Amino acid sequence: MKFVEGGVTAALGFTANGMLCGLRAGRTKNDTALVFSEVPCTAAGVFTQNRVKAECVKLTMQNLSDGKAQAAIANSGIANACTGQEGFENARRMALCVAKQLGISEQDVIVCSTGVIGMQLPVQKIEENIATLAKGLSRQNHEQARTAIMTTDTHFKECAVQTTIGGKTVTIGAMCKGSGMIHINMGTMLSFVTTDCAISSAMLRKALLSSVQGTYNCVSVDGDTSTNDTLTIMANGLAGNKLIDSEGEDFDAFYQALNTLNTEMAKKIAGDGEGATHLVECTVCGAATVETARQLAKSVVSSSLVKAMFYGRDANFGRILCAMGYSGANFSPERTVISLCSVKGAQRHGATDVLGLPEGTEDSVMVFDHGVPLAFDEDKAKEILSRDEVAVRVVLEDGTACGTAWGCDLTYDYVKINGDYRT
Repeated sequence: MKFVEGGVTAALGFTANGMLCGLRAGRTKNDTALVFSEVPCTAAGVFTQNRVKAECVKLTMQNLSDGKAQAAIANSGIANACTGQEGFENARRMALCVAKQLGISEQDVIVCSTGVIGMQLPVQKIEENIATLAKGLSRQNHEQARTAIMTTDTHFKECAVQTTIGGKTVTIGAMCKGSGMIHINMGTMLSFVTTDCAISSAMLRKALLSSVQGTYNCVSVDGDTSTNDTLTIMANGLAGNKLIDSEGEDFDAFYQALNTLNTEMAKKIAGDGEGATHLVECTVCGAATVETARQLAKSVVSSSLVKAMFYGRDANFGRILCAMGYSGANFSPERTVISLCSVKGAQRHGATDVLGLPEGTEDSVMVFDHGVPLAFDEDKAKEILSRDEVAVRVVLEDGTACGTAWGCDLTYDYVKINGDYRT
């Protein structure tokens, strides 16, 4: 398996484009994206667990109920959430104009929106520009699409991987957006995954749901679960591999590639949290179960006090233990070791590249050991916490399971960004 360029159009048969339709006054960058497969796809999706669901989410859940799709359209700036029947009809009009332009069924169109909640979408502006948007579909224009879905994001987010399945090269690509209103209760904000793998809708859904648990569901920026969270995947089969319709070696290879992709995308979201200066990774090992390890790690990265601690470069490890203690997971502080780690030169996000913590090159300082605080070098700890990508390593003595979650620090800029979001 290897990383490749191309994002959402890296897989065979997929094209994309993005353009400015003028949905919000004053916006100068692209606000509408389109992704298209030249042939019909099996498809699956995961959606927000918020009881208040955007109208586009309701429509896309309905459209994906048959496990098929061929195109996805998304706009940024206006979320089309809390907009009632008019909002639902606007979402449907988005699907309909795409379907007419591309010659496909409106039920095979994924519709997504992101932005301000409670504003009606001027869908006529998308209808007026859909011909131009579709005319520009190409493999190269994933670069236009990836910026069209951004709101408060400071970096576009895309990734692609290749693996071999049954002697055939299979590619999985993705683009996503997400910077604020991100919490570990679904998948992400908006994420579009495409693949040329031949795989049944049932197995595609199985792979997606399983992967989400340890990737997108392990990200927290601010504790808010969006009304619009949508993660979709389309598979067109053009790689030519034997159809994956059951578990086995081929399914495992596909799942591993998908999970690698989703992990990188989850980290990009966490690292680009609104106002963030650090990507924070928490790994818990030695837990009784994976679920316990993840629950503890999620609680740490979700804590506002822990986030503030990382912003201040302050090794106040008591906040980490406190967050673990109220997580609801069973563990013993008397059998717990906590270390703070980072790598020189590690960066908190990658745009076209994939960056992470290189194995074996960590600087670390142990701060807590079996119920007892340790004397440690405060200057070294501050140096470690001053780097872009920092990590909390927790070791328990309850089993062999591990789990990881990702978050970011909490800064003054988060309040500034969200204090005037509508303007």
